Amino acid sequence: MQYTVLTLFPEISEAYFSSSIIAKAVERGLISYRTINIRDFALDKHRSCDDAPYGGGPGMLMLAEPLGRALEAAGAQANAAGNREGKRVIYLSPSGRPFNQDLARELSAEKELILLCGRYEGIDQRIIDTYVDNEVSVGDYILSSGDVAALVLIDATYRLLEQVITPSSLEEESFDQGLLEYPQYTRPVEYATLKVPEVLISGHHENIRRWRLEKRIEKTLIHRPDLIRHGEEHNLFSSEVHKIIEEKRLTIQSGQVSEKDERD
Repeated sequence: MQYTVLTLFPEISEAYFSSSIIAKAVERGLISYRTINIRDFALDKHRSCDDAPYGGGPGMLMLAEPLGRALEAAGAQANAAGNREGKRVIYLSPSGRPFNQDLARELSAEKELILLCGRYEGIDQRIIDTYVDNEVSVGDYILSSGDVAALVLIDATYRLLEQVITPSSLEEESFDQGLLEYPQYTRPVEYATLKVPEVLISGHHENIRRWRLEKRIEKTLIHRPDLIRHGEEHNLFSSEVHKIIEEKRLTIQSGQVSEKDERD
């Protein structure tokens, strides 16, 4: 997988790629990256990349010409159909498709992702119409730039690549099988009068499995009931999960389980 990041501030993503697990993945040749400074493709001596929007309004808009030149330098093809020979162009935008784990898995299968990071009030629509395959939003909030959003997308996708992370570490994570992850504990057994649940130190594997499943369902019902509804509508759950969901719904509705209780 190659990540190509188009930005006005390449130092942001370069610092990220040189740190922690992703740096090791780069060293091992599992992923590669390049940053393209959009200002290098500006047309004037001041390297201008923004101007006032037509029709008026606050703020500035990124210019089409430097963006188009930078995208073509990255290998994006104007008006090309399909996946542009394996180069999928993503524009990070609050107006885009919501980013989730399913989309992360989809994008992790790409040969190369070209990530376009906007600034100011956004970019000229003609660039989106001409070059962009997908607009993607990392959440219903506004960031100062697309750089942070691009790092979110990179982080969520590179870790899914083969050999980057131990496969077992990806099992039973939040959103796997439509549920959030269960609470986890490590040493010491007692911390500030709070003890690790007895079942986790019992050594009884089936009881541990069942406890973890129940806690996943409790947490999801409390924090993300939309995931439960989605799973039910699309038949993602086993009969065991369905049964526990109904039991936990009753206890939550009766007030027997709170946000604090589901952590215990």
